[in-house]
Amino acid sequence: MPVGRVKWYSLEKGFGFIASDESEDVYLASSALPAGVATVKPGTKLEFSIIEGRRGPQAHAVHVLEEPASVVANTRANADDLATMIEDTIKILDKVGNGIRHGRHPSGADAERLAKVLRGIASQIEG
Repeated sequence: MPVGRVKWYSLEKGFGFIASDESEDVYLASSALPAGVATVKPGTKLEFSIIEGRRGPQAHAVHVLEEPASVVANTRANADDLATMIEDTIKILDKVGNGIRHGRHPSGADAERLAKVLRGIASQIEG
């Protein structure tokens, strides 16, 4: 299986990219992350398989091998970053709430992404 490190990942957008040791950068969707993992930090070492997506190589069946040395479990984001994440999430929830009022529930993929965002923020607040 290929190995690489996370270049960047956006919890809000639900995707990022891996700098693969074997090939070009690989797209990383939130749906490819292991169960219980809401986000990954830049520098996280991952093992993954590659499938060919519409826009190129895409990570599949991702396993976290090693987190960056500077990341400690339960470390909170700095206050400004956390405040920004919460404000962005409020905007997303407001949009979802308005849609639900009009009988439009989020699609399965959108609902899953929103749930991961909420779990990520909850873990930062509980940290």
